Amino acid sequence: MTHLRTRAVHAGQHPDPASGAIAMPITQSTAFAYGSLERGAAIFAGEAEGYRYGRYGNPTVAALEAKMADLEGAEAAVAFASGTAATAATVLALLQPGDELVFLGPLYGGTEGLLRSLGERWGLRVTDATATGLAAALSPATRMVWVEPLTNPSLQMHDLAAVAATAHAHGAITVADNTFCTPCLTRPLAHGIDLVVHSMTKYLGGHGDATGGLVAGRAAHIAQIRKTGLGHIGASLAAQEAFLFLRGIKTLPLRMGAHCEGAQAVAEFLASHPAVRTVHYPGLPSHPQHALALRQMEGGFGGMVTLELARGERSAAAGVLNALKLFAQAVSLGDVDSLACHPASTTHSFVSPEARAAAGVGEGMIRLSVGIEHPDDLIADLDQALASLAA
Repeated sequence: MTHLRTRAVHAGQHPDPASGAIAMPITQSTAFAYGSLERGAAIFAGEAEGYRYGRYGNPTVAALEAKMADLEGAEAAVAFASGTAATAATVLALLQPGDELVFLGPLYGGTEGLLRSLGERWGLRVTDATATGLAAALSPATRMVWVEPLTNPSLQMHDLAAVAATAHAHGAITVADNTFCTPCLTRPLAHGIDLVVHSMTKYLGGHGDATGGLVAGRAAHIAQIRKTGLGHIGASLAAQEAFLFLRGIKTLPLRMGAHCEGAQAVAEFLASHPAVRTVHYPGLPSHPQHALALRQMEGGFGGMVTLELARGERSAAAGVLNALKLFAQAVSLGDVDSLACHPASTTHSFVSPEARAAAGVGEGMIRLSVGIEHPDDLIADLDQALASLAA
């Protein structure tokens, strides 16, 4: 299987040998019989394959992990109860007190909030390299570099190959949060990144009905993250959620095509609207990193569009958001339904006003997650909502 569309359907899954079921069965069990003391001891020691207890692994979850490892081109993957749990497990498993984590922002507010509040309490040094550049920010203590290929919410881009080369020359592990792009558009490991993190709640699930996270990369790293995140923290993904993600990923390439088509049309409409000062979307030639997007992204430029209103106050953003009819106001993204939010008061309320200002998250900014509805209908909804400013 070489094509992503085929692998999204078949990777990690086979007809159930007991029943012939095509859909992966939900294994609803907390404990698994291992047959003998000797085999149980080998499984617990990591010397034999097998399941022992639901917190450590489950056949339904394992199928999801295998599918995502295949799609990301990774040796292994481990699933968690949320994207934040995946982030926390990665940091806790691979860093020690006194280590430095350097990130290239702006980051999702929840990630930056976790790193700055809990990370610093764990004894980690957290450094924002966005303004200085990565090379200038690295120090002898740097052990990890964190990056989003497409940043939240300003949709800036980072050159993954350059990030990987700079970090590796310094001996640091690189992590990319690929939630916005998915493996349909960008595969960070192919650009030299060590680990990929996902909030599966977004595009991978795609239907707004499951919460989960995942980390993929080299088997040695994943084993450490699995032991910490599942064995010690217990942030395990439930079998029912894994089933929903397996179902959602089968249509991921088709959905991403519709998301990208709609987002491109919406971005082009907004770019010409007099009430809009700036549109952030890598598919627009006006985007400062459009050339990088052409090189680093495949098959489209994503389903996220961020706009800054000409009137930059919160009341203007509220007027537009409250007038929308098709776009639901919600903080998630990647659903088949189109969503809209005000980052300064929602997704980035976890960080200080100074950090929001540095990331360009102003009061007049609106983030759109373009669903799979017809672009003409979404544009009509935005047009009437923006007209409310003039009224």
